[in-house]
Amino acid sequence: CKWSLVRIQSPRLAKGRSFRSGPFNFMSTFYILYSPSLDHYYVGHTSELMEERLRKHLSGHKRWTARAKDWAVVYQELHPDKGAAYRREREVKAWKSRKRIKELIEAATP
Repeated sequence: CKWSLVRIQSPRLAKGRSFRSGPFNFMSTFYILYSPSLDHYYVGHTSELMEERLRKHLSGHKRWTARAKDWAVVYQELHPDKGAAYRREREVKAWKSRKRIKELIEAATP
């Protein structure tokens, strides 16, 4: 598999340390969120810490995800740079298939 899968749970970080420090400095994340109240998946990518990006989605900004406050990260992949994460986002969005997205998530869930 050419994509690097990361578990959904975030690693516990030492106080004052960033996940992006050291060898992860330029990593970007492709992610899928799910909202039970909307029964909808949201596909995106970020160079921020995933926890910070999710906080922004939940904070009521004036974007599509502002429609619900119950978004949860259900899938994520680390990529070496923002371009690679963006290409993966475009690939998954091009599927236009909820079924394929669910299969991707289920295949990664232990």
